[in-house]
Amino acid sequence: MTEVLVGLLILALVAGFVGALSGLGGGVFIVPALVIIAHVPMYQAVAASLMSVVATSAGASVAFVRDGWTNLRVAMVLECATVTGAVVGAFVAGYVPPWILELLFALTMLQSAYFSMRKQDENVLAQCDALARRLRLGGQFPSPASEKPVKYGVENVPAGALLMLLAGIMSGLLGIGAGALKVLAMDSVMHLPLKVSSATSNFMIGVTAGAGALVFLSRGDVPTVIAAPVALGVTAGALAGSRVLAWADVKWLRKGFVVLQLLIALEMAWRAFASA
Repeated sequence: MTEVLVGLLILALVAGFVGALSGLGGGVFIVPALVIIAHVPMYQAVAASLMSVVATSAGASVAFVRDGWTNLRVAMVLECATVTGAVVGAFVAGYVPPWILELLFALTMLQSAYFSMRKQDENVLAQCDALARRLRLGGQFPSPASEKPVKYGVENVPAGALLMLLAGIMSGLLGIGAGALKVLAMDSVMHLPLKVSSATSNFMIGVTAGAGALVFLSRGDVPTVIAAPVALGVTAGALAGSRVLAWADVKWLRKGFVVLQLLIALEMAWRAFASA
């Protein structure tokens, strides 16, 4: 038993480290690691991953909130959609065959790979549209070039909320934070600045994953012998990865992670079709 726990801890450490360097979170890598390498059933891998996402988000989002990058009002509005989606996704996951979950995971990895390759420019909207203005969703973030913060607006809240609902469903189904979908919704649809989108997404994924984890806990699908070392390992790995990220070559890292995501997508798709 001790050897199994140590093995899970090391596996989670690596997944959390890679997840932090890629900016996609440890959940994207811990699920395939548990399924492919540790031969953990898909349901248990998803449940353990959700618990680890809650732990890593709680630690990683503190600095973003403190430094003024997280738009808490946007996060609270959109969490209504993501939490609803996560509860629905986690409930449905208990009745979906594992091969379908594996196929969905493969498709999600392809979407994450596309997001990693997409050119990401800083986008600052001058003012909010009518609904965002009524909800007071506009904000500001610190500018490295001057002492005055940069103000920005928000728009297309309903369209962003629909994407957030989908992100929540995918989170509950697959045990991931669905950060790539959340950032895509806020950056490309609602036109928040990219760094604000990333920081706000980081804050949101823990709440989303927590809602899904509660459904798995209520069904008794969270094995503590797996979830505990995974949560500890992913958290420690994410903290180490965030330190390395400061001096790592982001350009080469992005290319390497795109290749890794494509390989994982191929493996998960092959497992899905082989067991269908």
